[in-house]
Amino acid sequence: MPPHFAPPLQTSGWLNSNKPLDVPDFRGRVLIIEAFQMLCPGCVSHGLPQAQRIAEAFPNEQVAVIGLHTVFEHHEAQGTRAALAAFAHEYRLNFPIGIDQQDGRLPVTMTAYNMKGTPTLVVIDRSGFLRFQRFGHVDDLILGSIIGTLLAEPLPTQEPEEERQTDR
Repeated sequence: MPPHFAPPLQTSGWLNSNKPLDVPDFRGRVLIIEAFQMLCPGCVSHGLPQAQRIAEAFPNEQVAVIGLHTVFEHHEAQGTRAALAAFAHEYRLNFPIGIDQQDGRLPVTMTAYNMKGTPTLVVIDRSGFLRFQRFGHVDDLILGSIIGTLLAEPLPTQEPEEERQTDR
């Protein structure tokens, strides 16, 4: 996938963060986004444990990990903040978790990133460009190689052109 500026995160709330977060908040760090649903077996068995391993393996100053709870099915069972908070507590998810904003029954951020489902892993480089996205399980070695490659790239020295133009 050719790099392009990552769309904003459109959330209705956050767990494990005392303020709303967005892609520019992570500038200078590689950002890993794990899009998940509580009732998704692949999320619980692969995606979220992998996100936890990344958060533990890399210094927070270099790599940031966030979750994105993006509910597109079984809204009644998993669509409340209280249910998500209990789930995050039980699974000891300590990284920030955004609650994807709903537009009818479709999650807004999920749609903006053209995600096919959950789990979806998104990797954004230190300049804010989307560099990797995959629906389903990503092998730890492949993901480690991607993160290592992005960390080896020079640090961004200025804002991406697209962002500067929107501030005018």
